[in-house]
Order: sequence, then structure tokens, then C-alpha cells
Amino acid sequence: MPEQNEVEIKGVVESVTFRNDENGFTVLDLDCSDELVTAVGVLPHIDAGETLRLIGHFDFHSSFGRQFKIRLCERAMPKSTADLLKYLSSGAVKGIGPSTAAKIIEAFGENTFDVLENDPDRLSQIKGISLNKAEQISKTFREQFAIREIMIRLEHYGMSPSECLNAFKVFGNKTIELIEDNPYLLCDERIGMGFERADAIAGNLVLSPNADFRARAGIVYIVKHNLSNGHTCVPRHAVIKSATMFLEISAEKANEQIDTLIENKQLVEYDMNGTGFLFLPHIYAAEKRICDRIKLLVQFPPAGHKTLERDLKKIQEDHNIHYEEKQLEAITTAIEKGVLILTGGPGTGKTTTINGIIELFETQGLKTALCAPTGRAAKRMSEVTGREAKTIHRLLEVEFDSEERQTFGRNIRNPLNIQAIIIDELSMVDVCLFASLLDALPLGCRIVMVGDSNQLPPVGSGNVLHDLINSDLLPTVELTEVFRQAMESLIISNAHRIVRGESIERNDKDNDFFFMERTVATSAAQTVSDLLVKRLPKAYGYSPLDDIQILCPSRKGETGTININRLIQATLNPPSGDKKEISFQGRIFREGDKIMQIKNNYDIVWHKDDESGTGVFNGDIGILRKVDLNNGLMTVDFEGKITEYPTESFSELELAYAITVHKSQGNEFNAVIMPLIGLPPQLAYRNLLYTAVTRAKKHMIIVGSIRELQGMIDNNKKSKRYSALKAMLEE
Repeated sequence: MPEQNEVEIKGVVESVTFRNDENGFTVLDLDCSDELVTAVGVLPHIDAGETLRLIGHFDFHSSFGRQFKIRLCERAMPKSTADLLKYLSSGAVKGIGPSTAAKIIEAFGENTFDVLENDPDRLSQIKGISLNKAEQISKTFREQFAIREIMIRLEHYGMSPSECLNAFKVFGNKTIELIEDNPYLLCDERIGMGFERADAIAGNLVLSPNADFRARAGIVYIVKHNLSNGHTCVPRHAVIKSATMFLEISAEKANEQIDTLIENKQLVEYDMNGTGFLFLPHIYAAEKRICDRIKLLVQFPPAGHKTLERDLKKIQEDHNIHYEEKQLEAITTAIEKGVLILTGGPGTGKTTTINGIIELFETQGLKTALCAPTGRAAKRMSEVTGREAKTIHRLLEVEFDSEERQTFGRNIRNPLNIQAIIIDELSMVDVCLFASLLDALPLGCRIVMVGDSNQLPPVGSGNVLHDLINSDLLPTVELTEVFRQAMESLIISNAHRIVRGESIERNDKDNDFFFMERTVATSAAQTVSDLLVKRLPKAYGYSPLDDIQILCPSRKGETGTININRLIQATLNPPSGDKKEISFQGRIFREGDKIMQIKNNYDIVWHKDDESGTGVFNGDIGILRKVDLNNGLMTVDFEGKITEYPTESFSELELAYAITVHKSQGNEFNAVIMPLIGLPPQLAYRNLLYTAVTRAKKHMIIVGSIRELQGMIDNNKKSKRYSALKAMLEE
């Protein structure tokens, strides 16, 4: 069934103009009676003459013009003699060309397929086809017909063409037999179907599959689902409890199926203090790789160098700075031991310390890489160090294989050509990415890991920085002394009050931190809008687009990002005759809007003056400069990098007048406005508030309920994350 903004078209394949046999991507011309439509998408084993019913949407390609982008396909083998001729003439069956196809159709008409499949000897009646050739043609036809039959059967279950192709690649000619016996095989990572859809297919089968298949797939789904909550593993007893409710099976049955999954290596069990924890194998492998590499670092630390007092003195004189005791300890540890975790809150001198470490590494002639988990965090690192910093993905030379799965060009077999690395914002890095980074480091590489352990944990699974610090295995220095000039900022002093669980200092009109009481969510939302559009620009000369950022704890509700973005767009950038706009999946993008990239895209091309490159990253914020309705394109300016987005990439963009606190990690803004009323209980905790406050450089304004604000400060119950990394490190 078509989704919003989708249409359905039907027709006969006139010709196939391009096909990638590896991934099934196909470009074809479809005769829809009244017009010839160019259709593109994953359509494996399609040939001229086949009848298709396609669901998707029309798009405009800058080079190839109007195209139909396919999401779902239903196909039928050719039936009329004209379509049969077209099909055989296309070269679909090896050994049959246009001339031979015409002779076969003339001889057998609509019975052609029956002859090809069941009575190949009759083909030898045609001049030019020997009995041996007839057998070969029939064999080829039966093989290809079997593949098409598999595709047709799978499509009737509502599977997308790419899912059909992936299933066929995994299971081959036995695909239908296997799936109808156990549809939960479709939950295989290589096919990519979710449990609910596989369950729906199971419900439509004539014969119900074995209940054990469903139980095992459901248990794996429960463990996998918990990854999105940040857990790397789940207690076995919790999985059993969830399985009994979700799958409606007994605890005994759940326990039995878990044992089978462990035996089949679909789950891994790890004992922590007498409690069994269940992992997906690749997540267990990631935590184990981190553990092994950290223990190797402890056993065989990188070669250190004596820190010379004259070098430290020269750096301080050159930059007119004075290192405090903890800063000197951090620099000395990094240089002499080659491994350091550096943590601390705002105003404690982390940047000054990092710059000192970099200068001493360079003095020793060490090739040093700087990296951070997001594009904006890497950019900020570049700005404060004066040296190039890359995203971790870019540093590891991210690639995508034929199945569109992420891989890294730099790995244990092809390590980075560096001698030292400084990793900023480690609190944002999940276990899989950190394991891949450690894999790519050459033995003996100096490692400095920097982060604020009071900030939010990563969006992905795990809590790497927290676990490394608490394991007490690696040299760790926490900068706690707030510099005097930093303490003059209420933003910084209140951030430290929040960490200590103390009430904020408020309403100092001559300072940089303000609280505005609002007891009704609609009123708070309107105040937030007024502050961004009028009051802050008037008072401080701020640009609403460039200097001010609204940070919301949630996406939903009156003060969530979705509603606030609509409100700001309507006020700051309303509909206008001289501004084009485009609607996509219920969202309106209008020329002049503030836009954010919400996933890493390493292939998209950008241009800046005479420079060009590729890659726009999760969290990058820009301005929508142009909407091209005719060609279905949007032009976005990411701080001078001009990028064109085709329709299929619109889903990677969101309005960004307001973003979530989670999306703001690694960023800093001149002014931050935070609505704080009607919070979901699961978001009303201290380190979310702390993270928001530490994003502001010059002004922080909280609008909402003082009761809810104090409730967040009091709630230091950080969201529980199950992880085995600390336990592994302590073994």
C-alpha cells in the first residue's frame, strides 16, 4: 500500500538500460500505456516483457531527468505473445537472440514458457536449434525462472525488492522453502527485516511455523532492542521476564530457548558477580576487544619521555599562561607514560592542557592525530588547537561494502600511520566505534582520551569513558580547579553547582545566566520564540540563526523540538511569495530555514569557493539557501560549504531552530535557550541539564518551572546502562 506522497504505477518493462548484478540496482523503461516511465531501484532479475506494479514516488535527477523511485514491486511473468517476444528478445535467456525468439514465439505462441520448461525437445524442431542447444536453453530458463518465482513469491509477502534480493543471496534456491518453514530467518542481519514484520509474515502462512523459531527470534529482538537504550548487554533474568510478556511463553520455555541461542552462538552469556548477562555477539566482541587492548596498554605502555622543565617553562612563556598543579600532572603523565584520561568540567583548563600536550608531542617529533566523534566537535577541536582534527569515522577512512554496511579502511591489518592520538569528547563514543578506533592504532601509539564524565553518555550503546575511569586501570587526571576568570561566569559556576546537586544562582541581570519562570507550556514556548526572534537579537545583537540555539530535552510536547521548530519557522521565516518551499513527509522546508544534518553522509559533495570535497556529518547545521521545485533539489549552506540535496536525501535533514540536548553534544553556541516544563520523567535528570548548560558560551536562558529545574538538579540517578566493560577490565 502506498505511503504518504507515494503513488502506484503499472506497466510492461520496455527495456532495461542499466543493471548492477551485485546489488540489484536497475534502471528500466516501463510502458504504462499512456507514457514511457524511467524507473529506478533495487529490482534484481527483471527483464523486458515482464509486467510490474510499482509503488514509490517521482523524482527529478539533475543529470537524467524525471524518474520513478521504487520502494515496492510486484511482478508477473509475460503472458501475451508480444510480451513473450519482448522478454526472450531481451537476452534474458542465454542462447536466445531476437531472431531465434521470433521463431520460437511463431512456433509455440502462448505455450512458449511451457515448452521451454517442460518439453525442450520440441525446440529442436526450429531451424538452427540442435537437441543439445535446446536442452541448454531449457536448463538456463528453468534456473532463471526459479529465481523469478522466488522473487514473485517473496514480494507477495510484502517484502521490498532489496529484502528479496538479500534473502535470495543468503538462502539461494531454497529461499521459499526455508522462509515458509521459518519466516524468522528474515531477521538475519544480512536481510535486515524486523521481528514484527517477520511475525506478520508468519501469521499469513498456511502452516504456522514451529513456535521455537518465534521464541528464539523474539528473544534476540529483545536483546537487540535494548541496544537503542544504551545497554550493551541485558541480565538474563530480565530477558526472561520480557520474553514471557512479549512472546506469551513460559519462563521455562524462555530459559530453554536462551540456552539454544547461546549454543548456536546467536547470543553470548557473560557472568558478572554471579548474574548472567546476554550480549549480541558483535557487541560482546567490541567490549572484549576494548578490554584486551586496554590491558595490553597497561602491560606494555607506550615508550615515555622525560618531561623537561625547560620545555614546560617555554610553553608557558610563549603563550603567557600558568599551569596549575593538576594541569602539570596531566601533561607530565601524557608525556612520560604515553597514556592518559583527562577529564574535567567547564573552565578547568582542559583546552590549555591539551594544547600543552600537543606541543610537547610535536617537540618530540611525534606524528599526532586529533579526532572527535562528530563533525562540529572536530571543528571546535580544530579551532581551539589550531591544528586539523577529523571525525573518528573520517580518520578511520569509513567505507561501505556491497551490502551498504559500514567498514573502515584503517583497521588492525591496516593501522593508522601515527605515533600519538588525542580523542576529544570521549563521553559521546560508543563501544563499537571505540573498539574500531583502538583496532586501528599501531602498537606503541600514545593515547590521550579527553571528556567530561558528567555529560550525557553516547547515543549508541555503552558508556566507555565512565567505565574506563571507574576501572582504575589507566592514568586518569581530573581537572577540578575552576579558573578565577571562569568563575566570574554564572554559566560555568552554575554548571558546577548542578554537578554538585546545588541550586543554581539566578536572575543576576548583569551576568550571563537567566531563569524565566513560566508555569504553562504554551506560554514557555511563546517566550522561547520571542527570545530567539526579538529579545536576544535586540539586547545583544545576536543573529537568531547563527548565534542562538534552542535546546529541548525532548522532541515531543509543547516545548519539544517538533512544536518549537514549527513555531519559530512560522514567526522567523513565514511563508512568502519570494521564498520557495517544499513539503516532505509532513515537514515543510522553506528557503532561509535553519537546517541540521541528522546522520553522517560521507558521499555527499560540497563546494566552498575554489575548494570541494565530500561529507556532511550528523549535527552539522546550515541554512537552506534554495529550493528547486522543478528538479526536486535543496541547496544548503553549511558555513560556506554549499551542498545540493536530491529528494532521496531529504530524510537526512531536519529544521534546527530547536534541537535536542543529545544532538547538541560536542557543540558550543553563543546563546542557548532551554524550555523546561512538562518534562517526561525519563528525561528529568541532572546530567542532561548539565550538558545543556555547558553548551552555552556567553548566555544561558532557561524558561519554565523552577520546581522541574530543581527536580532535575536533585535527580542524579543517571539512566542505568548495562555494560560489561568495567567488569572485564577488572578481571
